[in-house]
Amino acid sequence: MRKRIFYLINIFFILSLQILALNFTNSEKVEQIFQQNEVKGTFVVYNPQSNSFIGYNENRAEERFYPASTFKIYNSLIGLETGAVKNVDKVFYKYNGEKVFLESWAQDSNLRYAIKVSQVPAYQLLAKKIGMKKMQNEINKLNFGNKELGEKVDQFWLRGPLKVSAVEQCKLLAKLANNELPYSKNNQKQIQDITILESTKDWTLHGKTGWATSNIEIPVGWFVGWVEKNGQIYSFAINLEMKDGKNLFKREKIAKESLKSLGIL
Repeated sequence: MRKRIFYLINIFFILSLQILALNFTNSEKVEQIFQQNEVKGTFVVYNPQSNSFIGYNENRAEERFYPASTFKIYNSLIGLETGAVKNVDKVFYKYNGEKVFLESWAQDSNLRYAIKVSQVPAYQLLAKKIGMKKMQNEINKLNFGNKELGEKVDQFWLRGPLKVSAVEQCKLLAKLANNELPYSKNNQKQIQDITILESTKDWTLHGKTGWATSNIEIPVGWFVGWVEKNGQIYSFAINLEMKDGKNLFKREKIAKESLKSLGIL
C-alpha cells in the first residue's frame, strides 16, 4: 500500500513539473544576435494563440528584476481604473519649476505625453494619487511579479521591492493586447493606444523601455511590448545587463532585430 502511495505521489509530482514547464524554444538566430552585439541578457516572444515561447536564455527569461519604467504601462492602467486620472488626454501633472532629470519632463502632462517621455515625476504623482492600498489591490489583481510594494508608493518599481520576469511581462502584455485583463475594455484600449511606437500596413508595434539602476549591482535595461500582425498578437520582452547608458539603444535594436529574425516584423 505504501509503495503504491509513493508511486502515485511521484507520478503527480512529475505531471506537475510538466504542467509548470514552459513551452520554450531556443532560437539560434536570436542567440547569434546577442553574440554579435556582445551583450548578456534574454529575449522572449510569447504567442498566446499557441501558449508558446521562443527566444534566447530561458533561465534568465524566468528571473525577476525591477520593472523600472516598463511599469508605467500598468501605472497608467491602474490610474485610469481607480479614477486617479480621467483619461489619457486629461492633464494631471502640473510642473512647478523643480529641477528634473530631463528637459522633456519640465512641463505639464497627460498620460499620452508622460509615457512617451517616461516622465518619472508625473508617474510618481500618479502613484501617490492612487495610494498604497489601492495600488496593492490592483497589483494583486494583476498578479504582477512578486507583488511586493514595500512602504513607498512612488518608489517600488524603481528601487524595489517589486520584481517581474520577462516571461511574466509577456503574459500580462498579451492579456492587455487582447483586452483580457480584469479591467474595463475602454481603459485597456486607451493604454493600447498610447503605447503605439510604430505602425505599417502589415504590423503595429507597441512598447515601453525601462532602465533599473537603483539598489542593484548590475543595472538592467528593459524593452517590452507586443506586435499586432494579421489579427495575431505576439508579446515580447528583452532585458539586458546595462551598466552604461550609452548602450541603452541596444534594448530596442536587439529586440527589433530579433523580431525580424523570427518573421514577426
